[in-house]
Amino acid sequence: MKAYSIDLRSKIIKAYEQGDTSVRKVADRFGVAKSFVQKLLWMKKTQGHVEPRQQGGVMKGELDEYETQLAAMVEQYPDATLLEYCEYWGTTYNHWVSTSTMCRALQKQKLTLKKRRYAAAKQRQKECKS
Repeated sequence: MKAYSIDLRSKIIKAYEQGDTSVRKVADRFGVAKSFVQKLLWMKKTQGHVEPRQQGGVMKGELDEYETQLAAMVEQYPDATLLEYCEYWGTTYNHWVSTSTMCRALQKQKLTLKKRRYAAAKQRQKECKS
């Protein structure tokens, strides 16, 4: 949703400051939420302006700061599973993370994972059937 214009924001503040009216009445008059009027009044009082703040932003991952360490870990142990990577990370850096966090961090860096144990177990099943 697009932010309300500065013009509308200043009109809301002016309407509240002009008369002896309530926040609720000002909100009804301009068709905005009561909490929005309260937020504008608070911003005017504390910051001195009612300009909208930047919306959105990028969420940072828990392991975003460790790009080189993650790449070195995958290079050193290319066949490890996600669980093994998490255990290695926890013991080496004393920073325990979940498998989903580790997976997202590796996917951001486009580091591939090989499932050694799954492939080995599948090969053993073929040998047993023969």
